[in-house]
Amino acid sequence: MVRIITDSTSDISPEEAEQLGVEVVPMGIVFGEQSYRDGIDISHEEFYQRLTSSKELPTTSQPSPDDFIPLFRDAKAKGDEVVAILLSSKLSGTLQTAVIARDIVGTGGIHIVDSGSVAVGLRLLVDLALKLRELGMDAGDMASALTDAAGRIRFLALVDTLEYLYRGGRLSRTARIAGGFLGFKPVIALEDGEIKLSGKARGVKRGLAAIMDIVSALPAPVPDLPVYYGYTGDSEKCDMLREISADRFSAYETRVTSVGCAIGTHAGPGACVLGFISEK
Repeated sequence: MVRIITDSTSDISPEEAEQLGVEVVPMGIVFGEQSYRDGIDISHEEFYQRLTSSKELPTTSQPSPDDFIPLFRDAKAKGDEVVAILLSSKLSGTLQTAVIARDIVGTGGIHIVDSGSVAVGLRLLVDLALKLRELGMDAGDMASALTDAAGRIRFLALVDTLEYLYRGGRLSRTARIAGGFLGFKPVIALEDGEIKLSGKARGVKRGLAAIMDIVSALPAPVPDLPVYYGYTGDSEKCDMLREISADRFSAYETRVTSVGCAIGTHAGPGACVLGFISEK
């Protein structure tokens, strides 16, 4: 059997993880002196309410090797292979902690995949892994296929402000200044595992139109995986994006998800996200 492990930035709830047969390692969220496990100790709704009312921004913490070691040891004890699909190594040290845990347990049968993405992008790779597991693919071949697909993840977002990304250390001061003009909404993308400023537009409608202009120049999504929409706290912009992109994605299954605490800490409230894996 191939065990699929991911982290909580995939936004898979504990209930859904159990249903899918996926194991989720939580990120840490810290508000002042209070610590929470992303997706377990604090709900998305509670997090965004607190985020918008708190004077002090929360911080995030990556899992430790001790969070992965029991999962890896249990798999090896039962003769299972492991594919761990984790958020971009350029945004977090989570993948490195998993590598350390694998080295402690023993590398045989444990494959670690850098998604180069987060949120809906990471979730897409988990969805693909589930399909490949159903087809009976072994862990090594699965990891190779996922690594190939990771290079074709398209992740675009409209954020209210770049301040959260900048203060969280995920965006340079230069990019923050370039995209931070009053009244303009920044469009960001994940490219090569890093957050990039792709453009800006005056107002939400033009910002969403800018996302679709970018999408129109990209290869079409693969037909057997969904197109994902995501939102941080408030789904209004996400609903608008779904409406203006309905014709573009009419032939595809579409899903909507709430983006969780760890990514919401850096994106801030009021962001909307579009993600899919494109054809080669």
